[in-house]
Amino acid sequence: MTETSCKTYRRRMKRIIPLPLAAALLALAPAAASEPRTLPGIEDAYQSAAFDPNPMPAIDAALASATQSGARVLLVMGTGGCHDSAWLANLIATDRFAPVRDRYTIVYADIGMPHVRGLGRNPAVPKRFGFKKIKGTPTVAILTADGTVLNRKAAPKWRNAASRSDDEIYNELMQ
Repeated sequence: MTETSCKTYRRRMKRIIPLPLAAALLALAPAAASEPRTLPGIEDAYQSAAFDPNPMPAIDAALASATQSGARVLLVMGTGGCHDSAWLANLIATDRFAPVRDRYTIVYADIGMPHVRGLGRNPAVPKRFGFKKIKGTPTVAILTADGTVLNRKAAPKWRNAASRSDDEIYNELMQ
């Protein structure tokens, strides 16, 4: 082989090798990445009836209970028809998340989807805790007994709950 033909051969190989490599890596990628996740004992993990359409009395009761017990309140603002909100509510209901349920008094407040025009409900709930604009659901606030939000910056970041790993969710809630 001449020097010129070697350079040409190397250039071609640089273009050809990545294609089979990419194909091999795609074959190794989990098929489940495109399939919906499931939760044990839950028929549709992306729907939930946990969200209270009239949440203020439940919030008041949770804050009163927290005053007595010293526990924190986990306020999940979302809606049962939002796949991320429903996923989080159903995940918290699993056996693995029993320590989370023991740690917090949990309230699921149905605020609809206020980030979508015309689909918001119960705007007094986020307003009560100083959330001026809901960017996505769920918005998850950790509250003290007097209603102070402890995770103001992190609260809106839950809107991708269905995309997070169960371990990530568990660890964040158990910090």
